[in-house]
Amino acid sequence: MSSAHTSSASRAEQAAQRIAALAGAAEPGARLGTKEALRVLCSVSVGTFNESLRLLQARGQVTARPGPGGGVFVAAQSPMVRLGNSVLALDAQETDVADAVRIRNALDPLLVEDALWHASPADIAGLREQIDAMARAVGAGDPVAFVHANWHLHARIAAVSPNVLLKSIYKNVPGAVDEP
Repeated sequence: MSSAHTSSASRAEQAAQRIAALAGAAEPGARLGTKEALRVLCSVSVGTFNESLRLLQARGQVTARPGPGGGVFVAAQSPMVRLGNSVLALDAQETDVADAVRIRNALDPLLVEDALWHASPADIAGLREQIDAMARAVGAGDPVAFVHANWHLHARIAAVSPNVLLKSIYKNVPGAVDEP
């Protein structure tokens, strides 16, 4: 990845954070300003601002309306979007990995219970494939392959659960070992 792309991405995130702070201080539906006024406020290029706006829209924080009276508005967020944004806002460096693993381990029984109740024969076959991959990694003395297979096993177990909130929290606990 080029340093220009990294710099652009960080500038886009910085602009998104600045606009998110404005949105956080305003009521849902409030007009934050025109795209151009906000772009100037953030001191970024049009392309960087558009990337920031896409980030904010994907997070459900703002909406953009074209035409007269249009601009950027504070989005009305559902409780699920607010929860997801609060999890994403946590700084992974401030979250102790041991705490994150402890939280995920506490959620494991709920996911396993869902897997027991809702797994199809195809789900069971997929889980067995991941367990076999873990066994092969142990036999080969490959700890990296074992960690990868273990992650995939947990992701498969989470995928079986019909509980969207549980899956979301489990997959997004900051500081946890991420998918390799």
